[in-house]
Amino acid sequence: MIACGLDFGTSNSAVGVLNDGRVGMAELEDGRTLIPSALFFDEEMHGRVLFGEAAVEAYIGQSEGRLMRALKSILGTSLIEETTVAGKRTLRFTEIIEIFIRHLKTRAEVFLGQGIEAVVHGRPVRFVDDDDAADARAQRTLEEIARRVGFKDVSFVYEPIAAAYDYERNATREEVVLIADIGGGTSDFTVIRIGPDRLAHADRESDILANAGVHIGGTDFDALFSMTSVMPVLGLGSLLVEKDLPMPRAPYDLLATWAKINFSYTPRNERLIAELVAEAAEPRKVARLQQVVRRRLGHRLAIDVEKAKVALSGEAKADIPLDFIELRLHVPVSRADFEWTVRDQTTRLRAVAGECVAAAGLKPNDIGTIFFTGGSSRIPAVREAIAGAAPEAVAATGSDFLSVAAGLTLEAQRRYR
Repeated sequence: MIACGLDFGTSNSAVGVLNDGRVGMAELEDGRTLIPSALFFDEEMHGRVLFGEAAVEAYIGQSEGRLMRALKSILGTSLIEETTVAGKRTLRFTEIIEIFIRHLKTRAEVFLGQGIEAVVHGRPVRFVDDDDAADARAQRTLEEIARRVGFKDVSFVYEPIAAAYDYERNATREEVVLIADIGGGTSDFTVIRIGPDRLAHADRESDILANAGVHIGGTDFDALFSMTSVMPVLGLGSLLVEKDLPMPRAPYDLLATWAKINFSYTPRNERLIAELVAEAAEPRKVARLQQVVRRRLGHRLAIDVEKAKVALSGEAKADIPLDFIELRLHVPVSRADFEWTVRDQTTRLRAVAGECVAAAGLKPNDIGTIFFTGGSSRIPAVREAIAGAAPEAVAATGSDFLSVAAGLTLEAQRRYR
């Protein structure tokens, strides 16, 4: 049975395949193995759907249509069965995810030159915090989608366990490792024994000592950063003239949250914002919000906030250009400001990592290595916080964006060889 490892991520996705007996990544877009988890329903081209970078570029180029991102984050929520207008069609969110997963499968089959019948799907430790029924529903939804796109056999592996298998390929000794997979939508942890002698074992259950996860990821950092840095220049924090009431947060929250951006563009929300402009003590600021919504610039705003976040991982200061809203408008930002903004989230990540170590029956100094993976693991404040759960451990990294897909493919090889 031909099998693959599929890492459907909140921000990016990848598919691993076995080619001549070796794990490799399928080329999904113009020779690239990593594809943004994005779709663009192009209204100018009679409902054509674009994927990945092509989807983002069409949106930024202001083609008429609708960009969809961060769809994984609504699995397990009440939104998943709701409908939305995409291009000229009304689709359920499950159907939109299906279109994207089908595209990944098709591209991987073209790369491999044959059909793929089985998939080992990655999944976070928790799709939904503190709700086992919703968490189970999320996996069931993803499995149903996988079967509809043509996979005959579907199984799941926690994403940090998959990353551990990838890390283990280069292990030279046995050790206990804390895997920290910090992605776009969730942060997941596994404590596992790895080593060259364990690599060939068919059953690894006894090696996996504990798992933990929390619904905090890069898109949450983006939303918080947007609310504190960008939204104030669009009127958040200003007052309404009558009774000096504060500007309501709801329209700003929609615009700052990747999975909710398209809900900003409803007639009801546009009417609300028009009323706020008329009632605002600083109408020029709120008029900027109105312009962003009218011109469907929400994702453009989110993309620039995300870029600034990424830049601050390497620099002390960055700038968020907003000249597409108003000439010469921009927001200077600093790493210190960003770290203050996300301090509650990084504190929570440290706590969950520590809980995972404790659940394994270990002390912090029993962890030899922390293996960081996932795009958000590059954020210095995130790494520093998680390192606090095992202060004596050595930090290790691999491919931040492809380790999970590679590990899923190794597991596919074991299950379907």
